[in-house]
Amino acid sequence: MLNIKPDQRFAVFIDGSNFHASTKALNFDVDFEKLLRVLRESGHLVRAYYYTALPDNNTEYSPIKRIADWLDYNGYTVVSKPWRDFTNSETGQRRIKGNMDMELALDMIKLANHVEHVVLFSGDGDFCRLLHEVQDKGVSVTVISSNKLVADTLRRQADDFIEVNQIRHLIERDQQQDDHQQDDLQQDDQQAHYQSDDDIGEATVISRSD
Repeated sequence: MLNIKPDQRFAVFIDGSNFHASTKALNFDVDFEKLLRVLRESGHLVRAYYYTALPDNNTEYSPIKRIADWLDYNGYTVVSKPWRDFTNSETGQRRIKGNMDMELALDMIKLANHVEHVVLFSGDGDFCRLLHEVQDKGVSVTVISSNKLVADTLRRQADDFIEVNQIRHLIERDQQQDDHQQDDLQQDDQQAHYQSDDDIGEATVISRSD
């Protein structure tokens, strides 16, 4: 899947909300167990980070926390922080925002001294300067996103770009599988809608009950 030598050390950074938006744009769900297996087969995987904002208590948004918990117990390093809650005074619509860009950037810069390659699952153009800094350390960068959502500046900055639809057959969730953990993840994922907010570089999560 990746242009990485078998003995090459690499780290993976998944911008949770942005990657979710990419796969939803292509109308498929990711089997994160399959994804981790493919990553491990691609080289010497040092760590796979997943970034997402979470509620700071047990509220109606708990499905998102369940997704994070599943990932944390199944080979991923989940990095999170409490999201901020906003309510539109005119419409009453509730919006939740959580910017994880700083956490992702700090982790990538920290690991850049210990790996030869980094893989970023995001199309957010705000990461262009980050990739430039990492590349200055001699680290190659692969960006994985959708052509529909990736910023042109980010795609140009990357050493290699992979359209997520090209690897869909490797990481797509089988709707007929009997794995209960994956079924729970599927159900929870359907209860939460993630939306990339490129103007402010934050993840926006809109709760829905349907």
